[in-house]
Amino acid sequence: MGLAEDVEAVVAPHVAAGAVPGAAWWVARDGEVARGAAGTHTPGGDDPVRPDTVFRIASTTKPVVAAAVMALVDEGRLGLDDPVDTLLPELADRTVLTDPADPAAGTVPARRAITVRDVLTLRLGLGMDFTAPWPSPTVVAVQAAGLPLGPPAPQAAPGPDEWLRRLATVPLAYQPGERWLYHTGASVLGVLVARAAGRPLPEVLTERVLEPLGMTSTGFGVPESARDRLGPHWTPPDDDGARAVYDPADGQWARPPAFPDGGDGLVSTVDDLAAFAGMLCAGGVAPSGDRVLGAEAVRAMTTEQVGPVDDEGGGWGLGIGVRRTDEPAGRSAGSYGWDGGLGSSWWTDPVTGTTAVLLTNQMWSSPQPPALFGDFRAVAFGAR
Repeated sequence: MGLAEDVEAVVAPHVAAGAVPGAAWWVARDGEVARGAAGTHTPGGDDPVRPDTVFRIASTTKPVVAAAVMALVDEGRLGLDDPVDTLLPELADRTVLTDPADPAAGTVPARRAITVRDVLTLRLGLGMDFTAPWPSPTVVAVQAAGLPLGPPAPQAAPGPDEWLRRLATVPLAYQPGERWLYHTGASVLGVLVARAAGRPLPEVLTERVLEPLGMTSTGFGVPESARDRLGPHWTPPDDDGARAVYDPADGQWARPPAFPDGGDGLVSTVDDLAAFAGMLCAGGVAPSGDRVLGAEAVRAMTTEQVGPVDDEGGGWGLGIGVRRTDEPAGRSAGSYGWDGGLGSSWWTDPVTGTTAVLLTNQMWSSPQPPALFGDFRAVAFGAR
């Protein structure tokens, strides 16, 4: 069998067995491309998922927004080691919890300012700590400030200025640069991009990344041309096998949000994410020949800066996950990409040129990828 048949033979049985209602995939390896879909928008329905179906990609948003940041770094509008204070004065003069597990222990002044690099590497001092009991005191404080911190909810947050003002009321859990904490830094990146460019994040992202790459089905809120390709999104089955609608087709992603979240707010397709991956594989060059990112910016993004950060031994570059090899931090590692808890995954191996994208319409039940995703990665990267 060829690549297309191999991939379908792995994914389709999972869908048929009810692992997810529907899925679409795009795999490129050894000069072959496998692009396909299986299942339906509605469990047991007659509304098939297609390869051009639009999905909510959750945290797979993070690398796409990071690319817009790096485009501004290329242009000199941002410096990786610049303090963010000028553009984000709300985050100046931070205080830090003496004990991140006990807010009653008091605070101390931050030893230095938060830098652009800190935000890209998710080390600004706020975020989700997967090694600590949930929820941590700072997560509780962020939620008490009226900011969502959990499964994506695009219509739940205020606009960027008010969002950042509320976030700034929460002391840092760790000193800037000290510890990788998930997600919040990516949301801050979206505000940073908008202020550095002087325009809303969706406009900057479209100009810098989406339009040059022809990613016409990607956006915060479903683009007009793609609305008929967005179906409902589902929770995992309960003990009785029943699913609930997490977001209907005309729900939170059906219109632009007040806060375009750089951490988890995008919708996209397998073709669009494959185009993004192809640009990184080409050293920052779009298929048209236009340069989206400098080659050095791509190397910096996809080189491990922090790690390990997950149970699979993965590290973190500049706004993107990096699968570690035996190389130490700061040197080129293996594949790069990221997953989204609403059921999305994209990884690229730059050595073999393999790219694998899998998007589904069901959220994960835990941070660990379901069996479908492990089997998909194995066949996509030639391990089966």
